[in-house]
Parts: sequence; structure tokens; C-alpha cells
Amino acid sequence: APARRPRDPPGPPVGSPPGPARPGTKRLPQAIVVGVKKGGTRAVLEFIRVHPDVRALGTEPHFFDRNYDRGLEWYRSLMPRTLDSQITVEKTPSYFVTKEAPRRIFNMSRDTKLIVVVRNPVTRAISDYTQTLSKKPDIPTFEGLTFRNRSLGLVDTSWNAIRIGMYAVHLESWLQYFPLSQIHFVSGEKLITDPAGEMGKVQDFLGIKRVITDKHFYFNKTKGFPCLKKSESSGLPRCLGKSKGRTHVQIDPEVIEQLRDFYRPYNVKFYETVGQDFRWE
Repeated sequence: APARRPRDPPGPPVGSPPGPARPGTKRLPQAIVVGVKKGGTRAVLEFIRVHPDVRALGTEPHFFDRNYDRGLEWYRSLMPRTLDSQITVEKTPSYFVTKEAPRRIFNMSRDTKLIVVVRNPVTRAISDYTQTLSKKPDIPTFEGLTFRNRSLGLVDTSWNAIRIGMYAVHLESWLQYFPLSQIHFVSGEKLITDPAGEMGKVQDFLGIKRVITDKHFYFNKTKGFPCLKKSESSGLPRCLGKSKGRTHVQIDPEVIEQLRDFYRPYNVKFYETVGQDFRWE
């Protein structure tokens, strides 16, 4: 065999799998974006993965809700490789409303850091409905799905689009396993108006340097969303997908008023529990 040039790295250790050995190890995530659907979770993931100390899984693994029986090793195998100094992050927004998720995540590691992106529950519900409508154009109207009895103003809390926004209710299950200090709440609204400020707080929570700052963002006026100036890989600007910034369906203002009344007590309870006022009122 030809003599190695001194610059070459040493060969792979005996018994290592063939193919190019990528540096690092696949680890279970130390931080998980657990919710909420239509809150801005994709943006948080795309923004945080710009950080050199973060590696993120691009797809939603749905381990703690749908795939739990596949086991932790299956879950670990999905993860990107990381160096010792890096944090592994995944996001699956349905975890927040999954009864078993807090216990299951706690059983994986009681030190897991949890990120929850929350947004005004009324606009969240409309956004959720808009997304469903784009896939199934023949579903009933938003009003029809919202109420069990419209004239009595009885809201149907079994409809997922409504139930998800009852944040105070879902949070209770998480607080049975995790202290508030391990749960960070991101404002979905501020994520759009001040992405650098919100991401600064996320970086602090994860215990990493504030690398992602104002310099990373510009505002796309057409979409009404902040974009990253350039992604780590391509050097091109990264805006959120084509589906982002869909035009919401027009909804009767009276319905919106009834929904605001419905959510108000839940919002107040949520603000009190987390010690943060999201100004949805």
C-alpha cells in the first residue's frame, strides 16, 4: 500500500462500519420543541439550527406520541450526529397535547429542556382550520366545527383546533413531571415581530452563546415573515416554506368574539402559571 501522506487523518478504527466515518455521535435530544401546532415551531427550529452548537432533526419523529413502541434506540438512530459540545434538538408539536408525552420524556431524561411556542389561541385555531381546509376542501365551516350550540355559545372542546389552544389545561400534565424552569415559552407573535429577541431568549434557555442576532434576519414584506439571511449550507436566504403565510379564511367577527370569551379564562390561568403575559386579550 502506498505510504500515507502525513496530512492524511489516521484510518478508521478496526471494526468500524465501512463508508466515510462522520464525526460525532447520535444522541437522544437534550431539548425538544413540544408545541404547539401552528404556533411557529418550524420557525424556531429553522432559526435555532443556524447555531453552530445545535444540530436539529429536520422531520417530526412523533416518537413520544405515535412511535413510542419502536423504542429509544430507534429514536436515537434518527438523530443527527453531534460533537460533545453540541445540543441535539427535535420538534413534534403534537407532544404538547399528548397525555403520555410528559411521563415518557421524563423517563428518557428528567433533564430534558422543553420549548413551547404559543400563539393567540383564536388565530391559532383559524390557522389550523385553514391548513386542514387546504388539504380537505369539503370539511364543514369553521363556525360549524367550533360550536356544539351556536346560539348558546357552547364551544366544542373536543374539536382539536379548539382543544390545542387551551394551553393551561395541557400545561398541567407537564408540570407533574417538569419544573417551570425547564420549560421555555416562545411568543409566536414576537417570533415574527422580533425574531432576534425571541431567539436570544431561546439561546439563553439552552445555555448556548447568543450567536443568532439581528444580523441574521430580514423581513419578507410579501409574506409578512422574517427570513434568515443565509442558511448554513447553501448560502442562500432561508424563508419559511411556501405554505407559510396562507391567507386565513374570513370568519364572522361575532364568532371570533365568542371564541375570545371562551379562551379568556384559560389564557389568564396560563399567564398566571407561567408568569408571562402574552397580551392576547
